[in-house]
Amino acid sequence: MLDYTNSTLRLSAEQSLSGKTQWISPSNLALIKYWGKYGRQLPRNPSISFTLDTAATTTKLSYRTKDKPSDTIVLDFKFDGSANEAFRAKLVKFLNSIADIFPFLTQLEFSIESSNSFPHSAGIASSASSMSALALCLCTVEKEIFGTLNSKAEFYQKASYVARLGSGSACRSVYDTMAVWGETTEVTGSSNLYAVPFGDQLHEVYRDFHDDILIVSKGEKSVSSSAGHGLMEGNIFADNRYAQANSRFADLQIALKNGDLESFGKITENEALTLHALMMTSEPSYILMRPNTLAQIELLRNFRMDTKLPVYFSLDAGPNLHLLYPDNIAKPVQDFIKSDLLPLCEKGEIIEDRAGKGPRKVE
Repeated sequence: MLDYTNSTLRLSAEQSLSGKTQWISPSNLALIKYWGKYGRQLPRNPSISFTLDTAATTTKLSYRTKDKPSDTIVLDFKFDGSANEAFRAKLVKFLNSIADIFPFLTQLEFSIESSNSFPHSAGIASSASSMSALALCLCTVEKEIFGTLNSKAEFYQKASYVARLGSGSACRSVYDTMAVWGETTEVTGSSNLYAVPFGDQLHEVYRDFHDDILIVSKGEKSVSSSAGHGLMEGNIFADNRYAQANSRFADLQIALKNGDLESFGKITENEALTLHALMMTSEPSYILMRPNTLAQIELLRNFRMDTKLPVYFSLDAGPNLHLLYPDNIAKPVQDFIKSDLLPLCEKGEIIEDRAGKGPRKVE
């Protein structure tokens, strides 16, 4: 098994340095859902996701050598310009957990400034964008100090591996357009330990696909995704769900390669509803969809039936509907959104997103 533990990534006693790096990393939308894990953030089934563009986290990481040596993580953290002790504590815990991968973490003092372009904890995979941005920053620090990770493939594979340890879905955000996470015979090189890119296998119709996120509610979820994954351990439908996910993955990757939009839409919508059905059948059960989520789904289905346009929905672990459609029908779909769906959004808010080009380093 791949092991990134590396005791050589330590500063010498005489080294004194400082620096900073900044990455913007996107969220992603899983089409085949990852829901249920084991071990250290390993998935029970493979997943595949669109990498988004607009919904992203910007993370600036600054570092300098400690004045006095210690074995503790020293971190100052700000989210949206303000100190956030709850987030800082989570990051310190995470950094401690990967100190065997990056031993220099205990030799430096860190300052992290992070911000999202979208509401936090509302079900738009904020942990995916934030943890992938942090992993990319850490791999950049390693590369700049120690001269490692000079291969692009090696750099992004390690970033994906580290991001996974912080948030499973984050491992998919380091690649543009579309990525696969989880070992499957359908995709060569796929792994439970990191994601692999899938964008180069897509039919051209998906390369500029829209994902408009309708903000039904900006409120924080009543049950976190981490807790939701844990509840899968006692769910009586869990084993059948994992078999179903593998079967749907096999079918979806065919539709993605040959441009079969009807099959794409059917599988994607069923996956979204299955995800929320699993929440409703957990013990204890919980519901993240809101009345306006269901109202929007009904309106969308009626619109699709009337127009025959290939526009479909998905949901992440939250109430906000994702509308997926090819660029060549953008005008009628966006007119429909404005007239029928926006009134059901909180303060008429929408994030007009699409398949993106992946994370980028801010020079």
